[in-house]
Amino acid sequence: MDMAVSKNEIVAFPDSEQSQQVWQQLKQVIANSSGFKRWQTTRKLEPVGATNDDRNVTDDLVRCYLRETLETLAY
Repeated sequence: MDMAVSKNEIVAFPDSEQSQQVWQQLKQVIANSSGFKRWQTTRKLEPVGATNDDRNVTDDLVRCYLRETLETLAY
């Protein structure tokens, strides 16, 4: 199975309910990953919860984790 994707095949999802659902699911998978938990531990951050109040914190932490991970991979 060829997983290569050209630039023209990438579809930017508008800020729709579907894209929000995908982000919420992806965010939860990332937040539950061992890499994310290790990243939090090395930065002495509190574990993220699953309550509504924690959603913005989780969102910010996952975005920061992804940004740092991609920056590291770019080197």
